[in-house]
Amino acid sequence: MSGSATVTTRSAPRSERPAEAGGRRPRWTRGRIVLLVVALLLTAAWLLPLAWAVATSLKPEGDTTKTPLSWIGSRVTFDAYSKVWESGDLMIWLMNSAYISVMTTLLTVVTCAMAAYGFTRTDFRGRRLLYGLVLAGIMVPPQVLIAPLFREMVQLGLVDTYWGVILPQVAVPAMVFILVKFFEGVPRELEEAAFVDGAGRWRVFWTIVIPLSRPVLAAVAIFTFISTWNNFLWPFLVTTDPGGMTLPVGLVNVQSTFGVRYAQIMASLVIAGMPLLIVFAFFQRQIVRGIAHTGLAGQ
Repeated sequence: MSGSATVTTRSAPRSERPAEAGGRRPRWTRGRIVLLVVALLLTAAWLLPLAWAVATSLKPEGDTTKTPLSWIGSRVTFDAYSKVWESGDLMIWLMNSAYISVMTTLLTVVTCAMAAYGFTRTDFRGRRLLYGLVLAGIMVPPQVLIAPLFREMVQLGLVDTYWGVILPQVAVPAMVFILVKFFEGVPRELEEAAFVDGAGRWRVFWTIVIPLSRPVLAAVAIFTFISTWNNFLWPFLVTTDPGGMTLPVGLVNVQSTFGVRYAQIMASLVIAGMPLLIVFAFFQRQIVRGIAHTGLAGQ
């Protein structure tokens, strides 16, 4: 036996080798196949109603009630879209929804960010109590607040106005909570260095905290825009003038005007959903990044 140690190496079994980072395709294990099947089923369950609405909107009106039901009519036509566009106030409702959603989103982001920063970085008497009340607002169903909010709008003379629709949707406790959790992770050393350089609280907020918070602010903005665009109950209660209605409320008028003309109803629904699909297509990366930063994926 020699004095030097002999080192023997044994190649690890194939199953024990760590997965190479890149270059190798993932193995189709049983778990991956089950997850893929579940994902496909969920995707189909989400896409089928949308596909049915599009298919119905492209049929002649007489083919929508034929039995047995079929995906394709006797011919493909855009008559339903043209009639909805020409007969209703669809363009006005689209513009109303866009204006109300954009203004609500801007005001929500600004006010909720300022409130969250105040709860995170300032210490004042009653801060914990006030923050507890904000958190309690998350557990209150919005329907409970409908009656007092409507009475308040009547007293302020904001019924049938844009601000009567916008203002009650601006204060969102859940968004304040999300921003508070994000601001708690922002290093205080950055702000303290800015204070040493002579910056004030407002300058630190707008020039340091806000730029660092762009992912979560983008997520808050997108979620607020989508929820405001889809909101039906509050705009339905506070608007009676057809010229001031939002798109979901106006679609009820389309349904009552056209009766059971399914092709035109489906065409209206497809048009109503297009802006949200466009928003998601352009900002899907910000949505995913915002969810990752705020931890919403685990809730």
